Amino acid sequence: MFGERFGLAERFTAILADTGVSHGLIGPREVPRLWERHVLNCAVVAEAFPLGSRVVDVGSGAGLPGVVLAIVRPDLDVHLVEPMLRRTTWLEGVVAELGLENVTVHRGRAEEFAGVLSAPFVTARAVARLDKLARWCAPLLSTDGTLVAMKGRSAADELEEDRAALVRLGLRTAVVTAHGGELLEEPVLTVDLQFAPKPVRGAVGGGRKKKSPSPREARAKKASKD
Repeated sequence: MFGERFGLAERFTAILADTGVSHGLIGPREVPRLWERHVLNCAVVAEAFPLGSRVVDVGSGAGLPGVVLAIVRPDLDVHLVEPMLRRTTWLEGVVAELGLENVTVHRGRAEEFAGVLSAPFVTARAVARLDKLARWCAPLLSTDGTLVAMKGRSAADELEEDRAALVRLGLRTAVVTAHGGELLEEPVLTVDLQFAPKPVRGAVGGGRKKKSPSPREARAKKASKD
């Protein structure tokens, strides 16, 4: 998975087992299974993103999946969005220690970045149910962008349960994709969502068309200029 960057993955895993635990980002019981349950779990999802993609990781927390994606795919432009100062400070330290030049850390809630930060791909892991996650993440997607939501084995069930709410948000397509089946005992499932773009007020093609002046109004306007 990591090739020549395996050393970086090892260092990140060691950080997770150390300050990741002391900062409350990783539970102590997770340390023995950091590789298979967390690091490799995130790494296999890298195949969802085309070469050179910009990816926003919402609710990045311990850098899962964002930091792992940046390690395994140095071609990606990764943006970590996390509201808690303690966590963003930790993430900035990790990025600096690992020398990840393709990562930018942003402090704030996802909804605060609507109209400020956008990308063709937004991802999240263990953040919220699909309906709530979509409300936060869809405004960050550029046109025809995809929300790649990492979910457990109940991904298909959650999609069907939340489909009505997703449709109200403008859901256009929804696909459950399996990743890493050849490497992991159980593949990682993502729910890949695309939404119809919302019309921008005042933009060409959005909202009501501007009413053309009548001939009488046009003559009156011309006379006032003269």
